Amino acid sequence: MRMAHIYQPVMIREILTRGGKASIRNIAAAFLAQDASQLEYYEQITKNMPGKVLGKHGIVEREGDKYRLTLDPSLLSSNERDELIRLCDEKISAYLQKRGAAVYDHRRAAIGYLSGSLRYEILKRAGFRCELCGIPADERAIEVDHIVPRKLGGTDDLTNLQALCFKCNANKGARDDKDFRIIREGINARQSDCLFCQIRNDSVIASNTLAFAIRDNYPVTQLHTLVISKRHAATFFDLFEPERRAINQLLDELRAEITKKDSLVTGFNIGTNSGDAVPLNK
Repeated sequence: MRMAHIYQPVMIREILTRGGKASIRNIAAAFLAQDASQLEYYEQITKNMPGKVLGKHGIVEREGDKYRLTLDPSLLSSNERDELIRLCDEKISAYLQKRGAAVYDHRRAAIGYLSGSLRYEILKRAGFRCELCGIPADERAIEVDHIVPRKLGGTDDLTNLQALCFKCNANKGARDDKDFRIIREGINARQSDCLFCQIRNDSVIASNTLAFAIRDNYPVTQLHTLVISKRHAATFFDLFEPERRAINQLLDELRAEITKKDSLVTGFNIGTNSGDAVPLNK
């Protein structure tokens, strides 16, 4: 039996330790216990959320990598300690009953529903690494993020989804309004002296959120195709990462289509709205 990860022996061990049968949830919990990336996530949660709030109210104090109660527990009787624990359990139960599954919405891959197959495609496309910092999924939890958030009009289209580790996703969230408003507002901007800005809609053979494609009027080879960003940019290198990703998606789709139609096709050109072209060999 070949191993791609520790999952197989962990699953077998969990079933054995439970007498030959274990629920999927039991097995998932065993995986979670081995996942250092999830522990790192909740370490950040501890410091940034309850640690800060409880510290601000003088209930806990941080000492290095530990927290302690400001009230010395040794001063409590066993009954007082048990009562405090009971009150904590009561608060947890009441909150879970009130919120239900929504309690952990912050850990789901996106706000609202995204199918498992779609999430898998995004992670696979990213090589199971964060698309900003490059850290792999086995070192830090990777989430599926909407580049342009749904609340700002973003869709579930593949070109609007990316794989980010939880740290990069949290950091990006604070900059969404500024960064992606620039892209969104620039998509419809046109310049009279730009050839690509004047292309008619009936010339477009394929498109997605941020890019479109046309056949070249002076083809180097049969079915020679230009893939162009919708937003006007001076060069390819002035494009934002989501726009480059949208261009690459169209390239993949059109290459498959053209290869099927004509096995002699030799390449594409990637164009920005400046008219620059970069050759891309098959």
